[in-house]
Amino acid sequence: MSDADTDRTTSASPDAPASGASGQRGEGFGRMLARYAQVAPASIALAVVVLATSIVTGTLWSAATVGGDALVWAAGVTTTIRAGFWWTPVTALFVPEDLAQTIVVVVLALTVMAAAERLLGTARTVLAFLVTGVLGVTVGVLLQWGAASIGELWATVTEFDFTLDPTVGIVGTLITASAFASALWRRRIRLLTFAVVLVFVLYNGDQNNVYRLIAALLGLALGALLRRGGLRRLHRSSHAETRTLVAAVIAITAFGPLLALLPPGGFGPLSFVASLFERPDVDVAAVMARCDVSYTSNCRSQLLMVSVQGAGPLLLSVLPLALLLLTAIGLRRGRRFALILGIAVNAAMLLLPFTALGGDIDLRVQSIESLTPAIEVLLWLLAALLVPIASIALLIATRRQFQIRSPREAAVRFAIIVFCTFALLALAYLIAGLASLTEFVPDATVADVFSSTLRRFVPAGFLSLLGTPIVPTAPIVVVLYHWVGPVFWIVFIFATLQLYRATFTGRTLADEEHFRSLLRQGGGGTLGFMGTWPGNVYWFSSDGESAIAYRVINGIAITLSDPVCRPERAERTIAEFVQFCDANSWTPVFYSIHGAYLPVFHALGWPTMSVGEETLMHPQTFDLVGKPWQKVRQAHNRGVKARISTLWTTWDDLSPLIQTQIAAVSEQWVSEKELPEMGFTLGGIDELKDPDVRLYLAFDPDGGLQAVTSWLPSWRDGRVVGYTIDFMRRADGSMSGIMEFVIASAAQHMRDEGIEVLSLSGAPLATKPIDEGDADEPTAMDRLLAFLARTLEPAYGFASLFSFKSKFNPTYETIYMAYPDPVALPAIGNAISKAYLPDANAREYVALARTLIR
Repeated sequence: MSDADTDRTTSASPDAPASGASGQRGEGFGRMLARYAQVAPASIALAVVVLATSIVTGTLWSAATVGGDALVWAAGVTTTIRAGFWWTPVTALFVPEDLAQTIVVVVLALTVMAAAERLLGTARTVLAFLVTGVLGVTVGVLLQWGAASIGELWATVTEFDFTLDPTVGIVGTLITASAFASALWRRRIRLLTFAVVLVFVLYNGDQNNVYRLIAALLGLALGALLRRGGLRRLHRSSHAETRTLVAAVIAITAFGPLLALLPPGGFGPLSFVASLFERPDVDVAAVMARCDVSYTSNCRSQLLMVSVQGAGPLLLSVLPLALLLLTAIGLRRGRRFALILGIAVNAAMLLLPFTALGGDIDLRVQSIESLTPAIEVLLWLLAALLVPIASIALLIATRRQFQIRSPREAAVRFAIIVFCTFALLALAYLIAGLASLTEFVPDATVADVFSSTLRRFVPAGFLSLLGTPIVPTAPIVVVLYHWVGPVFWIVFIFATLQLYRATFTGRTLADEEHFRSLLRQGGGGTLGFMGTWPGNVYWFSSDGESAIAYRVINGIAITLSDPVCRPERAERTIAEFVQFCDANSWTPVFYSIHGAYLPVFHALGWPTMSVGEETLMHPQTFDLVGKPWQKVRQAHNRGVKARISTLWTTWDDLSPLIQTQIAAVSEQWVSEKELPEMGFTLGGIDELKDPDVRLYLAFDPDGGLQAVTSWLPSWRDGRVVGYTIDFMRRADGSMSGIMEFVIASAAQHMRDEGIEVLSLSGAPLATKPIDEGDADEPTAMDRLLAFLARTLEPAYGFASLFSFKSKFNPTYETIYMAYPDPVALPAIGNAISKAYLPDANAREYVALARTLIR
C-alpha cells in the first residue's frame, strides 16, 4: 500500500474509527468482566449475599443494636452461648453490622478475596472461608466466655458485645491462600496482614479484631494442610524487600493510636493512647481566672488541660505518628538517619504509658480479691511497652539494611536548618515570655519561662513529665505558646524529606573517560553512546571491565541501552548492577535493551515488555533499486537535480557561521512548539557538540543550510562499525523530501566507509508490522501501550516518525524494558516520564494536555 493509499484510508469516514474504537473498548471490558467472573465466582457470590442480607435484616440502613432483630444472626457470649443461638458463628459471616461494614466487605470480597480465590481455586476458597471464619468466631466466643467467668478484664468488658463481621472469614481465607503464593508474595501477605490485625487488636481491641487474629492463625494451619508440601523453606529477602517490609510494619504501628478512636472504642492494651487526642471540655476563661486569683492543688491538672487546647497542641499530639511515618519513608529508601530517628521515637514512646495513664495507675493490693485485677493492669502496662520495644528490636536486628548516608553537605545543611529554626523560635518565645512574666497563670519566674520554652516543642502526652505548667495571657505570647512547636516540627519534617533525597550520584571526568573507553571496546549496542549524555551516571563492575549508564529518579534506577561489556559478561554484569541497586534501595529498570539480553532477565524471573522498535539499515547492501525504494529514490534524485551538497563532519570542524545556522534552525524548530521538548533518549543541540558525534549536513547551491542530522557511533574492538541517527532538523523552506535525501546520502557515505549498521534509532511505543497469521492475542500491557501511543500521537507523532523510517525498508528489532516487580510499574512509569520531560514547566504541561484533548 502506498502512502497515498494510507492517507486516504485513515482520513475517510472520521466517525467510523471512533465508533470502532468504542466498540472494541466495550468488547474488551466485557471480556475482562467475563474472565473475572470465571476466576472469582465465590468472591462475587459473597459480595452479593452480604448485600442481600444487609437489606433483608435491615442493617444496610440501620446499624444492628442490642435488642434488635439482627442479633439472632450475631455471634457473641450472650447470643451464641447464653441464648443458645448455635448457628450464629455461621450467620455472623454473612450479615454485615452496618452500612460502613457492608461497603468494606463488598470491596474486600471483590478484591482481596478474589485474589485469594485466584490462588486457591473456588472450592478451596469456600472451604477456607467457612473453616477459618466459623472456627475463628467459635473459638473466640469460647475463649471470651471462659475468660469472663474468671473475671478477666477484657472479656468482662466485651462480654455483652456481639459480632456481625464477614471480614473474619476473608482474613482467614487470605492467609490460607498465602500458602499457594510465591515466596515473595507469601511473605508480604502474611507479614502485612498479621501486622495490621495485631495493631487492631492492641489498639482497638474489640472482639471482632480478636476473632480476625484467631482466623488468621487458623488460616496458617489450613494453608499448610491444603498445600501438603511440608514446611516451606524460608527464602532470604533482598535488601529492598527487607526495607519495604520493615518500613510497612513501622508505618502500620504509626497508625495504631488512631485505631483506638474507632467505634465502639478502644478495649485493647494500648487503647489508653486515645486520651492523647482527646481535648477535655474545660472552661478556659474560668480556670484561668480562678487559678490566677488562687493557685490551688487542682490548678496544676486544670492548667494542663488548658495548655492542650487549640490547633497547635493538637498538631503536637500527632507528632509521634508523623515522625514514625517519616521514619517509614526513610527506611523504605534505606536511609541511616531514618533508622536513628525510628529508634529515638520509639524510645520516647516507651514513656507514653506512664504519662498517659498517670495517676490512674493503682497497683496496690488491698485484698486477695484485688490481686487478679492488679496483676492484669500490670500485664496491660507491660503490653503497652510491647510495640515500641518490638519496633526497636526490629530496627536493631535489620540495621545493616539501612546504611545509606547523605552527602556531607546535605547533612550540614539539614543541621543548620533544624538548629537555626529551633533557636529562632525558642528565642522568640523566650524573649516574649521574659518580657511578660506577670502575664502568666500563675505568675512565672525566669526558670519557669525557660522550662516552658522546652515544653513548647514536646507533644501533649509528655507534658506531665516537665514540671508545673504556666499559661500565658498576653496575645502575642499565646500565639507563640501554641505555634512555635508545630512550626519547628513541620520544618524538621520537610528538612528530613530533603535529606532523604540527597544522594551522591555525580560523575567525574575519569568516570566518563572510562565509560567511553569501554564503549570503544564494544558493547552498549546501537544506543549505547546515549549513556555519555548529561543526566546519566555510571556504575562499573568490581574489575572495571563492565559499565552501565543509569539515572536515579524517585528511587528508580533507569539504565539506558544494553550493558557496556563483552557479550559473555552480560549476565554477571546485570547481576552485579542489580545487587548495587539493591544495596542503595533503588528499583533497577533496564530500559531500551535488545532481545539478546532477555534470557538473562527471564532467568531472574523479571517481567519484560516492549517499549518500541528500532529500525536498522545495512549500508553494505544498500541501494536505491526497485519499487520499494521508489519514494526515497525520487527524493534523492530531486536533491541531486537541485544541486544539494552534503558535508560529513564534526561540530568542532565547523565554522562559526555554520554553527550559528545550525543553532538557528534548531531554535526555530523548538520555538514553533508549545510542547515540552523531550530528552533521555532524544538528544538536543548540546549533544551535537561531542567530538565523537558525526554531523551530516545538507546545503543548497547558495550555501544555505537545508538540514542537519547527527550520528552516534558504536564500536567493536576500537573501530566504528555503526552509526545511530539522533538529531534531525530541517530549515524552513527546505526542499520537499530533504530528510529522505540526507539519510539516503548518509547511507551511501557509510557504505563507502565500511560501516556495517545504520540505525534510525528507536520509535517509542511503536509496533513492527506483523503478518496476520503470526499475531498473538494482545495482553493487558499491550493494550495499555497501544492506548498511550494513540493518546500521545497528536503531541509527539511517534507513529508518524515510525512510518517515515519505514520508507527505508529497514529490518526491525524490538527494544524492551525489564523490571523486577509489577507492583513498581506506576513508579517506574512516573520516573521514565520525568526522564523524558525533565525540565517541563506548568505552561508546557498545560499545552500538552490541551493538544491531547484537542
